[in-house]
Amino acid sequence: MEKSSKPLPHHLNDFLDWLDIEKGLSSKTQENYGRFLKQFLFWLKENNLENIKPHEFTSEQVWDYRVYLSRQYLSKTKKPLKRTTQNYYLIALRALLGYFVAKDIVSLPPDKITLSKGEKERTVKFLTLEQLSKLFSVIDIANPKGLRDRAIFETFFSTGMRISELVSLERDQIRLNPETTDLELSILGKGSKFRTVYISEQAIKWLKKYLETRNDKEKSLFINFRSKKDTPKRLTPRAIEKIIKHYSIKAGLPIGTTPHVLRHSFATDLLNQGVDLRSVQEFLGHKNILATQIYTHVTNKRLRDIHRKYHGGKNL
Repeated sequence: MEKSSKPLPHHLNDFLDWLDIEKGLSSKTQENYGRFLKQFLFWLKENNLENIKPHEFTSEQVWDYRVYLSRQYLSKTKKPLKRTTQNYYLIALRALLGYFVAKDIVSLPPDKITLSKGEKERTVKFLTLEQLSKLFSVIDIANPKGLRDRAIFETFFSTGMRISELVSLERDQIRLNPETTDLELSILGKGSKFRTVYISEQAIKWLKKYLETRNDKEKSLFINFRSKKDTPKRLTPRAIEKIIKHYSIKAGLPIGTTPHVLRHSFATDLLNQGVDLRSVQEFLGHKNILATQIYTHVTNKRLRDIHRKYHGGKNL
């Protein structure tokens, strides 16, 4: 490990390049890290610390920065920053310290930055199997558009894809024959990472019916039948959001039913069937298990039920 002669702020561009090249994070994520760290650099300047070296940065200064964040107010509402928002700034700073470790630059260890606790735990919205059945049943499958929509819903629930991943699917990726009962696809997900998703026999059945209606040469898997000539036919994320909202209202389900709710429903169903959290993490393409832990509403309930059923302490 070596001590850097460059002031801490001068490492920002190299850090962002590292996020791109070595960590493979999306441009949006890089942009967010840069934005959060600019606030930290502003704080350094305000406290005459802009020339501080990485090895000179201390735990006491981390605390001072946290106090500063806790006293910041949103420009529109004039309300203090939520603890979750404060954590975003701290996560960015912790990532910068992690970069120093990766580059053998002496600095404060990343684990010296802990996150704020105490706010209400994040929960996720999902549909039960009964609600999903109701949602699927209101689709009119007597026409190509309805068959397309049913295929979209079945593919969402079978794979747990993000909407960006689903709209990017190409027609030639779905190689089906009369005997096909399951299918594996390699898709490019968040952060330009490839992962495998699995299409169930049920989803394949509806994809077959939908593709039988297609006599065009469009490469996109899911298309807008009403597109004008010489205009893109691929359905956009916004179009699919409107489709889901339309059917959810028709089925009497919560108006807030979105593509991501279907993704949550996929993960929730797997956990209800006994699949472990690590496997669900791989299915969803989460880089970090922490992102998958939002589904503790399922794992906690299942563990509680198991404990009640099998724990013998009550018989002592």
